[in-house]
Amino acid sequence: MSPETSLDVLINLTQDKLDEAGRNLSELSTRRREAQGQLNTLDDYRADYTKRLQNTTEQGLSASNYHNFRQFIATLDEAISQQNTIIAQIDVRLEAGRKQWHDEKRRLNSYETLKARQIRQLQYREHRREQRASDEISAGLYRRQRQPH
Repeated sequence: MSPETSLDVLINLTQDKLDEAGRNLSELSTRRREAQGQLNTLDDYRADYTKRLQNTTEQGLSASNYHNFRQFIATLDEAISQQNTIIAQIDVRLEAGRKQWHDEKRRLNSYETLKARQIRQLQYREHRREQRASDEISAGLYRRQRQPH
């Protein structure tokens, strides 16, 4: 096994950063789905409560009960607004996480390309060395065969 080069160290470090960026992206995606689920629940609850208000109003409703319904719906609207803000913040972080992941992936690909080029160059040099050695052996045999005994 060949010794680890500085390029190998860079590849390993970059792979670690890429893995971390992937974990971060996964965590943010999970948080986004959970936040969206909470928003959907709030939206459903608001729609249900609005429908209940409408049904109750048709049957007759005191002013204080109507005020309580409206106040609770306003509270739900505020919670929905806050949840939308949270989702927007997560979306910004998700986009930054995607960019970081793509940057690390591009960096890793660059290092791996350099490593592949380095390996090809080493193989080419080794092949040329072997070819020269073979040519020298052949030339030596040819000279010996041409010399009179």
